[in-house]
Amino acid sequence: MGKLVNKIAVVTGAAQGIGARIVERLFVDGATIAALDVNLEKLQETVLQLDRSGERVFALQCNVSDREEVNAVFAKIYERFGKIDILVNNAGITRDAFFHKMTLEQWHSVINVNLNSMFYTCQAVIPNMRQQEYGKIVNISSSSSWGNMGQANYSAAKAGVIGLTRTLAKENGSKNITVNAVAPGHIDTEMTKTIPENIKMMAIMLTPAGRMGNPEEVASVVSFLSSDDSSYVNGECISVSGGYLMP
Repeated sequence: MGKLVNKIAVVTGAAQGIGARIVERLFVDGATIAALDVNLEKLQETVLQLDRSGERVFALQCNVSDREEVNAVFAKIYERFGKIDILVNNAGITRDAFFHKMTLEQWHSVINVNLNSMFYTCQAVIPNMRQQEYGKIVNISSSSSWGNMGQANYSAAKAGVIGLTRTLAKENGSKNITVNAVAPGHIDTEMTKTIPENIKMMAIMLTPAGRMGNPEEVASVVSFLSSDDSSYVNGECISVSGGYLMP
């Protein structure tokens, strides 16, 4: 506890699920957090449960697939705090369909939210992180980055996240900026509740841990990568999948 005291963090997709648990964990670790989500009502509920004073966790509505909106929101954060030490890119959506039935809207909406948003947010913070010679960026990928039936759009975006992560790590490591990814497996969240039960059971059978993960288990890894405990970890994609992604 306290390893992130005096650090300013931004978490996208923070209203529920993994994002909400990441905000909670960073809060426990001492960070001050700007929590971003397109669903402001749900986001405010999450924030108020943690910090009713609004002094260390505050909600900002943001559609991260809109570059102008991202730039405006991040400008507000810099105006208030003067810096951003930690960026956690968690925002994501699914629009599943077999590829031969996938619409252009399904493709573009997933690529825009799950991948293009990280281009926007990283460009909003990296120049300042380079100037202050400090930064921690954690991008949420997925076990689907290895390919998954019915998720050509989602898998392509999440694989792109890993490539982006490793490139940014190479480009910015000399400035004391680490950029890493986390690839959750089958995690018990609102998103996975829509998966048919037979598909869930098949996934659990393929997971050596024999169960689904919980969001707190992902948040703990994000906390590590957001702290100086991970000072020599850069350009990695850490699987939090109960062994699902083992070769």
